[in-house]
Amino acid sequence: MNALHTVEPIQWTSAGVVILDQLKLPSEVVHHTYTDYRDVAKAIKTMIIRGAPAIGVAAAMGIALGVEHSAAKTLEELRAEFPVICDTLAHTRPTAVDLFWAIARLKRRFEELALAALQNGAVGLEGIRAAMVQEALLVHEERRAGDRCIGKFGAALMPKSGRVMTQCNAGALATGGIGTALGVIRMAVEAGSQIEVLVPETRPYLQGSRLTAWELNEEGIPLTLITDNMVGHFLRTGGVGAVVVGADRIAANGDTANKIGTYGIAVLAKENNVPFYVAAPISTIDLSLPTGDGIPIEERSPAEVTHAAGIRTAPDVRAAHIAFDVTPHRFITAIITEHGIAHAPFAPALKEFVQR
Repeated sequence: MNALHTVEPIQWTSAGVVILDQLKLPSEVVHHTYTDYRDVAKAIKTMIIRGAPAIGVAAAMGIALGVEHSAAKTLEELRAEFPVICDTLAHTRPTAVDLFWAIARLKRRFEELALAALQNGAVGLEGIRAAMVQEALLVHEERRAGDRCIGKFGAALMPKSGRVMTQCNAGALATGGIGTALGVIRMAVEAGSQIEVLVPETRPYLQGSRLTAWELNEEGIPLTLITDNMVGHFLRTGGVGAVVVGADRIAANGDTANKIGTYGIAVLAKENNVPFYVAAPISTIDLSLPTGDGIPIEERSPAEVTHAAGIRTAPDVRAAHIAFDVTPHRFITAIITEHGIAHAPFAPALKEFVQR
C-alpha cells in the first residue's frame, strides 16, 4: 500500500487557494486556483469541494483569502468588509456544521487582532492579513493531525480480516487529511488488517463510486463497488464485520446527520448485528442541538436526480434530492473522534470531548 494521504483536495499556495475539482473525478484530475473568496464559496456550494471537514478548511481559507486580498486601506474599512466575507461563505451549504465552526473561529481571531490594533496599534493591516492566513493554515494542520488520531482510535475497532462497509466519501477528499471513516480503514490496513471495503455508489452524486472507489483503488486497498440497493443483501450475507461512516453534524445526544442513505444502512446493520461506527472530528459535534431533529437538512436541485452528467435519465417529473438523513443514536455503536471513542449514552462523553 502507498503511504497514507496521497491526495490533497485543498492547498494554500502563494498563487492562491488550490482546490481539486471533485466533480470531474475519477475521469479527470483538475485543480482550480482561486484568488477571490467568492469563488471559494461557489466551489463549496457547487460541490467542487465537499465533505464536512474539508468544507471547514475551505471556509477558513476563503475568509483568509478575502482578508488578504481586501482593498481596505484602514482597519475600519476592513472591519466593515469582513462580515460580508463571512456571510458569503456561510450561505453555501447548511448541514455541515464544520463550515460554521470554521467561520466562528476565524471571526474570533479577526476580532482579537482588530482589538489589539485598536488598543495599542501593535498589529497593523498587514499583520492582520498575515495572521488570518496563519489561522487558516492552522485549521488545516489541525485537521490533518485530528484525522490521524481518529484513524488510530478507530483502527482498533476494525476487524483483523474481512469486509467493512462505508457510505459516501469520508476520505482524504472530504477532510484535507487522511479522512475520517477512510482514515480509520487506512490505518487499520497500515496496522496489518486484511480488509476489503464495500463501497455503495451513493446516488445521486455518486461520491462512493467516483470518489471513495478512486481513493481506495489509488492506494491499493481492496474494494467492491455495489449499488445502494445492495446494502441490505451484503449486510445479511456478505460477512461484513463493521460499518464506518463520516458525519456532517452530530447532535448532543449522538444523533448523526450524514449523506442520504446512511440511516438505512444503520438500521440494516442493527438488524444484522453489524457494529455501526461514526468517525468525525470534534468540530462536527453541535452541542446546541439536543437531538438530530434540529439538524438543518440540505435539499439540492431535483435536476441532480433527473439528470446524470447533464443527460436526462428520467421523464419530466417532480424529483426530490434530500442530501442528508439523520441516524438516531440508538443505531450507533460508537462515535470515534480525535479525543477518544464515545459509547452510549453519548451525551456525557461528547460534551467532555468538546470541552476538553
